[in-house]
Amino acid sequence: MFRKLLDRDPENPMVLYSLGNELFKEGQHSEASKYLGRAVRNKPDYSVAYRTLGRALFELGEDEEAARVFAEGREVALGNGDLQTAKEIDVFGRRLEKRRGGGAGPGA
Repeated sequence: MFRKLLDRDPENPMVLYSLGNELFKEGQHSEASKYLGRAVRNKPDYSVAYRTLGRALFELGEDEEAARVFAEGREVALGNGDLQTAKEIDVFGRRLEKRRGGGAGPGA
């Protein structure tokens, strides 16, 4: 369904996010990251897209890029007043730092 919607409006950030999110849920992290990245580029204040993009990159082992996306997404979420998404990004950021053998994540 989301692919059909993209045929009509290929740069719609909500549709890009929705498709990327579904692909993420299905474990198709590489493909998900492509759509989620487009969603973020087309709507730079879309904090939940940052969260899911960071998670997809984390699952792909792209730790540097995941850390960058989490940090940027956290700032966007806080700027939007989206405290729940910022907290969720912090949780994933800490997991990333733990995996990398480091200290605190982007929110600490």
